[in-house]
Amino acid sequence: MVNDFSADEYVNKVKTVFEENKDDNKAVDMEKYMREQFEFYGIQATERRKLSRSLQKMDKRPPHSKLSQVIIKLWSEEQRELQYFAMELFERYKNDFRIGDIKLMAYMIENKSWWDTVDFISKKLVGEYFKTYPQFRDEFNTKWLKSNNIWLQRTALLFQLNYKEETDSKLLFNNINKLKDIDEFF
Repeated sequence: MVNDFSADEYVNKVKTVFEENKDDNKAVDMEKYMREQFEFYGIQATERRKLSRSLQKMDKRPPHSKLSQVIIKLWSEEQRELQYFAMELFERYKNDFRIGDIKLMAYMIENKSWWDTVDFISKKLVGEYFKTYPQFRDEFNTKWLKSNNIWLQRTALLFQLNYKEETDSKLLFNNINKLKDIDEFF
């Protein structure tokens, strides 16, 4: 990790790479697909991940102490690919999650919310976080179910998707039961 890391410089590098590879025609189609909720560079997932790889390598990515700053900056940008980059960057820290990281995950869920980011965050970030810090699972699950925020509620339903045989069925069915009367797309 670089000691003199600058969040602004890092975010600007990401933006420059994406801007140099944008496709306005694809951007129009992507925006239509997402119901005009977000702006796009027009970089599809496979190409975006290829472009992101070098920026997310261990020696290039932010130290954990700057991760929140970088993610919030990326999250504040207009182009949706920058939020995708932020999520995938955060996933690279899953073996080094810190207790406070759940607050950043909740920020991401509650801001610029839509199924494309919330589903990823639920399964790949929150799910992994609760494997590392199971002592916080019930606290956040209860809080999110009561929140009246459909995206936090959706996260409570989805975070166990990668758990397979480790799924807490009782918790899952309890969450389904508590949310069954909500008229949203779960």
